[in-house]
Amino acid sequence: MFVVHRKEIVDQVIKTFKANEVDMSLTQIGMVQTFTRRVDTLSKPTIIFVDEAHHVLARSYRRILETFPDALKLLFTATPVRLNGEGFEDVADDLIIGKPISWLIDNQFLAPVDYYAPVALDTSKLKTKRTGDYDEQSIKDAFKPKIYGRTVDQYLKLANGKQAIAYTYNVESAERLAKQFCQKGILAKAVSGTTPKAERDQIIKDYRAGKVRIVTNAELFTEGLDLPNVDCVIMLRPTKSLSLYLQFAMRSMNPRAGKTAIIIDQVGNVQRFGLPTQDRYWSLEGAKKQKESNRPKIQPVSTCPSCFAAFYRNGNKCPFCGADLVEEREIEVVDKAELKKVVARRKEIFKKIINDKVANNVVDKKPSDLKNYAEVKAYAELKGYKPGWAYFYAKQRGFIR
Repeated sequence: MFVVHRKEIVDQVIKTFKANEVDMSLTQIGMVQTFTRRVDTLSKPTIIFVDEAHHVLARSYRRILETFPDALKLLFTATPVRLNGEGFEDVADDLIIGKPISWLIDNQFLAPVDYYAPVALDTSKLKTKRTGDYDEQSIKDAFKPKIYGRTVDQYLKLANGKQAIAYTYNVESAERLAKQFCQKGILAKAVSGTTPKAERDQIIKDYRAGKVRIVTNAELFTEGLDLPNVDCVIMLRPTKSLSLYLQFAMRSMNPRAGKTAIIIDQVGNVQRFGLPTQDRYWSLEGAKKQKESNRPKIQPVSTCPSCFAAFYRNGNKCPFCGADLVEEREIEVVDKAELKKVVARRKEIFKKIINDKVANNVVDKKPSDLKNYAEVKAYAELKGYKPGWAYFYAKQRGFIR
């Protein structure tokens, strides 16, 4: 028995089994929802395979497993972790850990990643729902219309021409983002759980054929589905789930000769979880039972103020663009959609420009208070930012056409 949670994955498993000449008369392949409804009529399996098994503690999965106590259970997941902190000791006797992600990248089983992390909204204002993740309404309240256009601009700057999957927080946001891409002449389609199956299948087919450049989606394409030509992932959904974050990120990491995946994280997920290329410690024991001292530590991530690349800092220059790095003190969201603030050399620069009228005018201002390109440049110099920041910020604010 092979248990999955989406229809697209059922079709994919059947195709793979047939390609490998598996005797299909010996198999039962289906969605967990279907098996749960028909559990009393199923043939008794010898082995139960569960795909994306981080879901296995759900009641529907457990009903299947408990109905066949004598079957060998093999549970597969790339992310054995639960948002609620529960472990897997109740359903598994052992954890067999595969190769670490660094090994998979070094040996070309996964593509390397260039990660860019502008901060697109103030996540400190987001509320947490009972499940442990961010509440959709609070995400909606934090988003502003400008974010969608700026996301397209980021794509054009960092990943122009690459096929991309964008993860949004609801159906409306997926549709708005797709519309923004289309207005820039980039063919994009929005899909969600409400998209009719025939339409969704056609979009997937066209995407695989390269006819559709961008797919924006809500609650789909996070797990299991084979989309080998994804070269870029755009995150417009903040999450507190490590599992979901890694599913987002690794969607872009299918290998191809010479490929480097691009991830554009507009919602600061990397600050919560570290880079997706970081090797992680997995255990059957849930976070609730782990002592604080034994819990894996997240290495702080630096973001370049010039090119917005995210990386683990090792030196005083950005490994992507070569910009000088200075002491990082805080992340500040400007107009709900700006970039990391790096404070440096303030006194030294201030002495040089104290007599400059424009500079004096911006000393006590926030970036959102700046009124023109001249003020933006003066502010950038006062704060020690690179010239590229001033240009990019001024362009986003509409001071440069």
